[in-house]
Amino acid sequence: LGNFEYVDFVDETEVEKLRQKLDFSSPIDVNWTWDYGSEVAELRQLYEKGKSNQWNASTDLDWNLPVSKDDWVLKPEASLLANVCKLMGKDEATQKAAAFDELGYLLSQLLHGEQAALQICGQLTNVCDKMDQKFYAASQTIDEARHVEVMARFLSHKMDTVYPVSPTLKVLLDLLLQAEGMSKKLLGMQTLFEGTAVGIMDMLRSESENALFQEMIRRVERDESRHAAFGVLQMRRVVRESSREEMNEMEDWAFSIMEALNASQNRDMLKLFAPKYDFDVDAIGQMFTAMPEFAEINSMLFMHTVVPNLRNLGLITERTEESWRSVGMISDSPGGQGEALLPFASA
Repeated sequence: LGNFEYVDFVDETEVEKLRQKLDFSSPIDVNWTWDYGSEVAELRQLYEKGKSNQWNASTDLDWNLPVSKDDWVLKPEASLLANVCKLMGKDEATQKAAAFDELGYLLSQLLHGEQAALQICGQLTNVCDKMDQKFYAASQTIDEARHVEVMARFLSHKMDTVYPVSPTLKVLLDLLLQAEGMSKKLLGMQTLFEGTAVGIMDMLRSESENALFQEMIRRVERDESRHAAFGVLQMRRVVRESSREEMNEMEDWAFSIMEALNASQNRDMLKLFAPKYDFDVDAIGQMFTAMPEFAEINSMLFMHTVVPNLRNLGLITERTEESWRSVGMISDSPGGQGEALLPFASA
């Protein structure tokens, strides 16, 4: 589409088969350790912090607060679908409904990602080789279970819809669940997917007009900040112990995952809602990718958390940085430095 590649699933039968692929084999290393004391003080502190910051999705949120598509659940400028409807001359009620649909879709994808995180954290309790790592992975598992619980409840009870997983996301999450060894599971979940999710959540919370949604995401983000810290601490150790060949492999793998996300981050959503709101998906994509500030806007999602962490870990180097720039995932402009976040502005 212009100078940008995208992922397109044209056969809905194949997409449905992909979604129905629920069972597959995943190789898991199992590591015993007989040292039950603390070997990594930072991880033990993080584990203790996690224990004290637990919350109950059933009792700590006011589920009586209303959520309605007649209100702006997202501010109009933060919703791609609402802006498309506005450009087409549709009335404000339709724009509000579009913003409501967009939030439901994005939250549904976050929900599916949280289920993947729940399963991967369970895998990490096996593959980690130190007790502090196992303790923290176990504590993150209960965090992820709570996130699945609360997002599913919000979508089912307040928005009346849980949208299916996007085909691109399903492919990538399956790859991550099947990845061998601790390093790729940590890199993929903690650094790439958690980092992307934190960026999306931060934008959604700051741009939402709904009190219940804001409080839910605030609590989830607080958990995610600990998860990100765990990922950084663990990946620092992985990087220190990796050869140059292993570093290059991780660097290339990280780019391939994020390039696929970048190529489809809005197209799957646009295809889903095009019949309802009567717009042309390719026309919307061409309009946004042709904007002079496309890279600046598009890179906000990646510059929020993922790119800084990968750079600090030495997993974006001169060898790959130009590739990130060529597809609009890195920008030197102020808007691309994480000061704001508007991931829906690309198609």
